[in-house]
Amino acid sequence: MNHHDNAQQVEKQANQAGNASQLSRAEALKRWEDYVDKIHYSERYSDDKYEYRHVILPKPLMKLIPKQYYNPDQSGTLRLLSEDEWRAIGITQSYGWVHYEVHTPEPHVLLFRRELNKRPQRKHYQH
Repeated sequence: MNHHDNAQQVEKQANQAGNASQLSRAEALKRWEDYVDKIHYSERYSDDKYEYRHVILPKPLMKLIPKQYYNPDQSGTLRLLSEDEWRAIGITQSYGWVHYEVHTPEPHVLLFRRELNKRPQRKHYQH
């Protein structure tokens, strides 16, 4: 799913929700892009095994995320998303990051981690 697909999904959800002003595809895409520009990426931090970061989505963006991305338990939290799914929302980060947890008190905060890169040791050859 790309940004244009997301705009179509946003337009559909807004219309289903009965919003007073129905969003055109262009308006939906513009709104989506405005929110995506406001996604906050934390500094990276690590332990012995993983590098971590959290991503804070603008709260209004949460209302535009497809319903199938949410937990079915009505908690209002996102389920763990695949890389394709979180990229479709508009999150951009290098490869290898895994969405591993949702911060339940603040469902717009997504927690990511990736294994620390283990660089192969260079062999030193004597001439």
